[in-house]
Amino acid sequence: MAREQLQVLNALDVAKTQLYHFTAIVIAGMGFFTDAYDLFSISLVSKLLGRIYYTKPGALKPGTLPPSVSSSVTGVALVGTLAGQLFFGWLGDKMGRKKVYGITLLLMIVCSIASGLSFGSTPKGVLATLCFFRFWLGFGIGGDYPLSATIMSEYANKKTRGAFIAAVFAMQGFGILFSGILSLIVAAGFDHRYKAPTFEENPAASTVPQADYIWRIILMFGALPAALTFYWRMKMPETARYTALVAKNAKQAAEDMAKVLNVELQAEEEKLERLARRKSNSFGLFSREFVRRHGLHLFGTTSTWFLLDIAFYSQNLFQKDVFTAIGWIPPPKTMNAIHEVYRIAKAQTLIALCSTVPGYWFTVAFIDIMGRFAIQLMGFFFMTVFMFAVAIPYHHWTLKENRIGFVVMYALTFFFANFGPNATTFVVPAEIFPARLRSTCHGISAAAGKAGAIVGAYGFLYAAQNKDKAKTDAGYPPGIGVKNSLIVLGCINALGMLCTFAVPEAKGKSLEEASQETVEDDEAEGV
Repeated sequence: MAREQLQVLNALDVAKTQLYHFTAIVIAGMGFFTDAYDLFSISLVSKLLGRIYYTKPGALKPGTLPPSVSSSVTGVALVGTLAGQLFFGWLGDKMGRKKVYGITLLLMIVCSIASGLSFGSTPKGVLATLCFFRFWLGFGIGGDYPLSATIMSEYANKKTRGAFIAAVFAMQGFGILFSGILSLIVAAGFDHRYKAPTFEENPAASTVPQADYIWRIILMFGALPAALTFYWRMKMPETARYTALVAKNAKQAAEDMAKVLNVELQAEEEKLERLARRKSNSFGLFSREFVRRHGLHLFGTTSTWFLLDIAFYSQNLFQKDVFTAIGWIPPPKTMNAIHEVYRIAKAQTLIALCSTVPGYWFTVAFIDIMGRFAIQLMGFFFMTVFMFAVAIPYHHWTLKENRIGFVVMYALTFFFANFGPNATTFVVPAEIFPARLRSTCHGISAAAGKAGAIVGAYGFLYAAQNKDKAKTDAGYPPGIGVKNSLIVLGCINALGMLCTFAVPEAKGKSLEEASQETVEDDEAEGV
């Protein structure tokens, strides 16, 4: 087996875990912290937006966002993210990871602030500008997926690479947690300062004018973590794998990594030329050779991420409705506007603290021991089991004495999403494709995931509605109900389990071995 490798890449593969690894995790992870914060904070404030802009005088229930507006507000950032993943993924392979990395962060900072400054004299005007800024915020967030994963995979050593990439993604858990905690603090502060009666007692006075500041403050805070890491992002050198294998500059790659690793490295320009001439290092994305070597792999990464995100995002986006159904959040008319934000944030923070955050870090701890394939298969399996266990006896769980059991089952589904496919679908595409196509293929895989998220976010807003028209939310047609929605999600998880068999294992391999870049052309058949 002729497996030639540049000294600079081998030095990265065998490097001991050092400070620069942790610095890279924090710098790359802050993008995901911001990503999760922005995407999930909107689900916290959407009920408040309905009360502020859509409460009709004399109505028996507080106002809610009309279906088209609600799905636009929650889904528009996902559409932007999908576009950003494809565009910046492609650009990351064309211009280099580092050059594009700063653009995505600037977009996030500017659009987070602009989201909170949404303007207009009518509800339609305010929400249209909010949707506009959230699309471009999503566009920036989308770029962070392929770039952060690729940068971390190309900086990491092969022994703990899975844990490092998963740790970047695990920052999402802290972002979700922070969005909940900040919303609790802001809501508690406003509730203390501006006392208001419940909607039942006085509909008009239950939403104080100052409540309009709450959602703006919560959304604008998303800019802070991104701004804090901008300087460090700009100081990071380009990854050696891009500089050497894509830009074909062995001298620069050796110089950059010599500074990072504090070791002497040779440029090895002749070896790089020899490697570059191989057929395995020259085929493009739309070639037969790519389909032969990586077609099944790309199907595996895209299909599993697509199926996972249908379930994952629909759960997250309608979890406040689940909490209402089981009585964790009281009926809207028994609360004022600020108190409703507080109660939704409290429920989301508890779920994040007890299941979401631990799930991510279990993956970090075990991914290089168990492997990506085993964790993904196990995660999909338990998500299927717990989803059916919640769905089939759904009436049983809605009874008051069984509500805690329901929340435990719901939390376990989240735990195994994160100690499972939610993390591994992010890790694997950054490892199994060649360096010159790595960012693009990760972007395509992530975009398939966001397409699933859009199906989950848009489709299940309608699907989870009650079958009885009298019990649906205002403006929504009758749906298939929460129970049937959960059964459908269980089937989707089971399908994800089957598609996992198309994904190869990259544990313990160098990136060049995992992507077959070091495999001779006549040997690629058997890999």
